[in-house]
Amino acid sequence: MSVSESSVQDALRKLVDPNTGKDYVSTRSARNIKVSGDDVSLDIELGYPGKSQHEPIRRQVTQALKQAGAAAVALKVSSKVVPHAVQRGVKLIPGIKNIIAVASGKGGVGKSTTAVNLALALSAEGASVGVLDADIYGPSQPMMLGIAGRPESKDGKSLEPMEGHGLQAISIGFLIDTDTPMVWRGPMVTQALEQLLKDTRWRELDYLVVDLPPGTGDIQLTLAQKVPVTGVVIVTTPQDIALIDAKKGFKMFEKVGIPILGVVENMSFHVCPKCGHQSHIFGSGGAERMSLEYGTELLGQLPLDEAIRSQADSGKPTVVSDPDGPVAEIYRRIARRCAVKIAESQRDMTSKFPNIVVQNT
Repeated sequence: MSVSESSVQDALRKLVDPNTGKDYVSTRSARNIKVSGDDVSLDIELGYPGKSQHEPIRRQVTQALKQAGAAAVALKVSSKVVPHAVQRGVKLIPGIKNIIAVASGKGGVGKSTTAVNLALALSAEGASVGVLDADIYGPSQPMMLGIAGRPESKDGKSLEPMEGHGLQAISIGFLIDTDTPMVWRGPMVTQALEQLLKDTRWRELDYLVVDLPPGTGDIQLTLAQKVPVTGVVIVTTPQDIALIDAKKGFKMFEKVGIPILGVVENMSFHVCPKCGHQSHIFGSGGAERMSLEYGTELLGQLPLDEAIRSQADSGKPTVVSDPDGPVAEIYRRIARRCAVKIAESQRDMTSKFPNIVVQNT
């Protein structure tokens, strides 16, 4: 049984990437296909970070091509993250390809914990990731990332990002004492956010995860009008009172033209450590109903688990403290879904076009 390029293409069309639900030909992931006798070589380039997925995909494609008649398969699987389109009229920031905002209408729903674990999960999958703590009044990322000290300024104008667990990070919490309250009015807060974002020397990030304060106020509006956001993740709990506020946040981002990547439901259920009984303490199915109502995706549901809280408080969030555990796997699945949805969105093409300069001659 001999193999040809057309039979290789046909085999790849029948294969589905488990993360995108699409075949490798229609997504243009299959590249550089070469057939020499019965030997096949090709590259699979994923548009999302998926280090943990490279080997399963390599096995899946190799097996299918051998069944199609290939005697030997030389296959390289890699990931490449590119910039994607943001809201109209807002320019990309140098050094940052994509910005993911993590928002909630209400405080206390685990938004900062979700943001840091999402960032760590994207990093674990091979992406270059940063975290911007935009909660000026209540910065929590320094503690969650276990970072102490002050950021350097090599030129006296810009800040070098701090580092923790492989992430680049900046927060107002690095610039003030932990017990100093930020007694600032709205304009000062929004100016601080812009400075933290634009005056930090980010080093070639695939994704910047922005941990927003709760609500739909000044910072969220500044983000919508001046910051190039690729997509938003809404965090809620199943409780009706949290869902009311989550829906307000959803509507606000929808109005300003920022895509919603999906909803994460925290504290979905509690598993008794002694008997294993599952209790829905804050109700059940709330985020699922919201997702159906608004036509978005339920990205994942996380348990009410003491370990998630204690790990974040100790500066080693779940994805780094228990990387092989079931909760870390949920965060990685959420991260991959966010990255896949971004990869499927429109690419940013501004870099393809030259700047037009009009001069008097």
